[in-house]
Amino acid sequence: MPQNTSTLTLFRNQTFRMLWIAALASNFGGLVQAVGAAWMMTSLTESQSMVALVQSSVTLPIMVFSLLAGVFADNFDRRKVMLIAQSFMLVVSIILAIMAYEGLLSPWLLLGFTFLIGCGTALHNPSWQASMGDIVSRDELSAAVSLNSMGFNLMRSIGPAAGGAIVAIAGAAAAFTVNAFSYVGIITALWFWRPSTPQRRLPRERMGSAFSAGLRYVAMSPNLMKVIFRGFMFGLSAIAILALLPLIVRELLHGGAFVYGVLLGCFGMGAVCGALLNAGLRARFQNERITQAAFLAFAVSSITLALSHHYVFSGAALLLAGGSWVMALSLFNVTIQLSTPRWVVGRAVALYQTGVFGGMAGGSWAWGAIAENFGADRAMLLASALLIFGALAGLRVPLPDSTDLDLNPLNTFTEPALRLDLKQRSGPIMIMVDYEIAQEDVTEFLAVMNARRRIRIRDGAQQWALLRDLENPDVWTETYHVPTWVEYVRHHERRTQADAESYERVLKLHRAKERPKVHRMIERQTVSLHDDTPLKDEHGKITE
Repeated sequence: MPQNTSTLTLFRNQTFRMLWIAALASNFGGLVQAVGAAWMMTSLTESQSMVALVQSSVTLPIMVFSLLAGVFADNFDRRKVMLIAQSFMLVVSIILAIMAYEGLLSPWLLLGFTFLIGCGTALHNPSWQASMGDIVSRDELSAAVSLNSMGFNLMRSIGPAAGGAIVAIAGAAAAFTVNAFSYVGIITALWFWRPSTPQRRLPRERMGSAFSAGLRYVAMSPNLMKVIFRGFMFGLSAIAILALLPLIVRELLHGGAFVYGVLLGCFGMGAVCGALLNAGLRARFQNERITQAAFLAFAVSSITLALSHHYVFSGAALLLAGGSWVMALSLFNVTIQLSTPRWVVGRAVALYQTGVFGGMAGGSWAWGAIAENFGADRAMLLASALLIFGALAGLRVPLPDSTDLDLNPLNTFTEPALRLDLKQRSGPIMIMVDYEIAQEDVTEFLAVMNARRRIRIRDGAQQWALLRDLENPDVWTETYHVPTWVEYVRHHERRTQADAESYERVLKLHRAKERPKVHRMIERQTVSLHDDTPLKDEHGKITE
């Protein structure tokens, strides 16, 4: 099990420190921009739904494009992907600031710009999250995620208040300008960072295959599905506070932009405290207990905001909400990364973000619509009820404690010497593995093979089946297909140390003296008039 690394000692890592400080500045600009966009929308339209859609326009692209960004993160240089994303957001922010200064923005145009910034964030996030495992060790990953959360929320305690002051003094256009400048630091840091790039033995996955591989891996990993479901529930219900806070300030507290910024700062300060407490809580409590506490604490905060008409009570509620927010989301993030091998971590993080930010996007719209029809206070009360339901859901779908998994590559597969002259794209390939199992071991064998089926399909196998010989019932044959020979090799290279246990259990049940016989066959669904896979001799030369 990974050791609990002291959170602040990670700053001794020069690369992490440089990127963390640069991200700090970028987060500050993003939060200032968020205040400017939300407050500008209230001046452009009286529609409460449009105000809430500002939050949705940022989170929706993360839901829609995260998997594509995850494919890029797993198949391309993550540093270059992040540079492209940050440069794109810089250009969009400059144009947004210019149009704001010229008074050319409409409600829908403002949403369009925030949507584009969200697209840049969607492209950046999976590479950024996956890069943590390249910068720090597995034992330090939890501390790194907590520090990233702390950095973002430290800026949340400063940025919104500063954003509110900037908007109050100089207008929303100035907030957009500050955001544009904030990208310069992280672009510079990424430019000078030179991570080591592992040598690729196999070609990059094709986009379609990479998409399906990511979806398949997550779908066949129960622990990941549990985290994504709970993350979706949290995002859907908890986003009500951030989406409706401008309306709460205006309608319930009768405040202005500065009050809005200060209250967002309270949320950020609570999140900083939550990040600092996170490592200690994870060492003392199970993941599910922390998750349930976060859901319930956020529900209490939502109820308080719905009923409060005083800044002090609302600020205290937001402190509690901020701490709960970072504890839940950082815990989800760490669990995803510690439960996923490196070859697919970008896509797993992306699908997690799709769930969380999809919940946030849908929640922002839904709570805005409810607030418009029934009032912000009733919307907050309804959100608190959903948060309580999310806590109770843990009784049926508990968050896993899977940090002790060894997900390093197994590296026991040796590509066999083939007599046929196969190309990497040759296929389909059919695999047959023969086992000899005594009758008294059949029940245990079937249980083990059920686990192996999940692992096989998760790592790329198709049409998996288990056959039993009718004339010799001790003989069982496992069969599956892969599209091409290179996918067969990739399938085996994806196996981890944690997967070895199931195969070792099968070997113990296999009663023949020889190891299980493996048949590798190329499939022909039609009969060609010529042999397109000629034989090779013992020296590897093609025979005539």
